[in-house]
Amino acid sequence: MKRYARLGAALTASFLIAWILPVIGFSFDQQSHVLAQSSRRISPAAVSVQVYQQHPDFPLENQYINEETGSVATENTLVDRFIRYHLYIQRRSTDFRLDWKLTMADYLGAFERMSPERYADYGLRDNPFADDIAAIESLSAEDRDRWVNAIYETYVAAQ
Repeated sequence: MKRYARLGAALTASFLIAWILPVIGFSFDQQSHVLAQSSRRISPAAVSVQVYQQHPDFPLENQYINEETGSVATENTLVDRFIRYHLYIQRRSTDFRLDWKLTMADYLGAFERMSPERYADYGLRDNPFADDIAAIESLSAEDRDRWVNAIYETYVAAQ
């Protein structure tokens, strides 16, 4: 009797996966595609500008030299690099505040280990890794929370 019960459960599960989920429009591949699209609706640079407009007290860390032009890359800011690390290195969603907090935890050495080799320099002569870590660490817990909230809310508002 148990054998037939297991067979019935397996058939029910197969039916749900094969017929019901596609009918309600759920697809694992589709869901990951939607997350990827929503993450890239607004560029990191545009979010960075909005965040700095709301919080001009956040550190810019934009004194680095562009390797190609030899001039100061003022548009390449700490918030911009933080977002790019979140999106392109960690491949985290913009849709969840917790994901942004995990990225902040990476910078503070409390979650995933970061390294200069995995931290993109985005065309800068010198990799800003160490200075970016120091700038984030110098923020108060309240400022780091405002940082995460500002980025998250900017992405939410753009959707």
